[in-house]
Amino acid sequence: MPIALLALTISAFAIGTTEFVIVGLLPTIAADLHVTLPSAGLLVSLYALGVAVGAPVLTALTGKLPRKILLLALMVLFTAGNLLAWQAPGYESLVAARILTGLAHGVFFSIGSTIATSLVPKEKAASAIAIMFTGLTVALVTGVPLGTFIGQHFGWRETFLAVSALGVVAFVGSLLFVPKQIPHTKPASLLAQVKVLAQPRLLLVYAMTAVGYGGSFIAFTFLAPILQQLAGFGESAVGAVMLVYGVSVAVGNIWGGKLADRRGPVGALKIIFPGLAAVLLALTFTAPHPWLAVLTVLLWGAVAFGNVAGLQVYVVQQAEHYTPRAVDVASGLNIAAFNLGIAGGAWGGGHIVDRLGLVHTGWIGALVVLVAYGLTVLSGRLDRLDPRLAASGRSVHAAVH
Repeated sequence: MPIALLALTISAFAIGTTEFVIVGLLPTIAADLHVTLPSAGLLVSLYALGVAVGAPVLTALTGKLPRKILLLALMVLFTAGNLLAWQAPGYESLVAARILTGLAHGVFFSIGSTIATSLVPKEKAASAIAIMFTGLTVALVTGVPLGTFIGQHFGWRETFLAVSALGVVAFVGSLLFVPKQIPHTKPASLLAQVKVLAQPRLLLVYAMTAVGYGGSFIAFTFLAPILQQLAGFGESAVGAVMLVYGVSVAVGNIWGGKLADRRGPVGALKIIFPGLAAVLLALTFTAPHPWLAVLTVLLWGAVAFGNVAGLQVYVVQQAEHYTPRAVDVASGLNIAAFNLGIAGGAWGGGHIVDRLGLVHTGWIGALVVLVAYGLTVLSGRLDRLDPRLAASGRSVHAAVH
């Protein structure tokens, strides 16, 4: 694999770290900036909203730019956003920094797959994308716990400084090793994306994605205060629990992908969504007991991101049937749906914390995830009424990659 791919993977690692490290730092940031936990939770919501808007809109608007120039510009924006967070004089400027960084995140993953596949022969395209996306998984396993540790021992601002340094490394790597000429087709226009959104069956899958992810983030956004205020863990223990969570997520991703291969996306989601709902419900009862809380977090990681493969495969399967000329657009919009779910979940979780209390985020999140399960059952029934959909599933993996 070319060294340019390593530069992309480092970029993905830095971006994944900055997205999720905020979860472990919410109580620290809230205390330092003298804001409430729900207000601090908006730092998760607004970042995700930046990703959701940035991915489709900015990718379309920057379609004519050479890929290397765009990639370097994104890493400059990403690094600048984290430096602004490092030096943010107050809450409002930190919010602005998070939105800026989210915009860079959205476009990076829209163009990253194209760049990765251009670096290798066609038969290695899927492996190239998989390697780039391991940056996200490694971020959850190592970057988030390490960033949480830095934030709690040296101050939350130093976490963003460390991520900025990663951004500089990724920029230099891309500058030196990513080729100047990267062939690319112009991304879909905003009009083409709107046409995809006019297809009811695809909207149903996007709803499954947003609601299923959103339910989990109602509680996950406030995991650090749950661990500290309910389970009684000290601040320094939160990073260790985040490490447990990250390892579990890595295992869950692999398990979820294999389950979707074996049972099909709907069959896999019919298992994963109820499992996620059960874990969130259990959190309501285990949160006050330290070791039971850690066990619940371990189980949570295994199912929280296990639905990603099934949802991505499923949206491609539906797009091949209903919008065959816009499969890539449909897949990209599902990434926006994930982030809309994160934004909505974090925002809703903030209201629950404010009005009911931390302990209620678990069972309410479980109810929301069960809605996603209901949407999955409905979509599966609609599929059975249209047997031609089975044929479109055969080329799913090729389209995903």
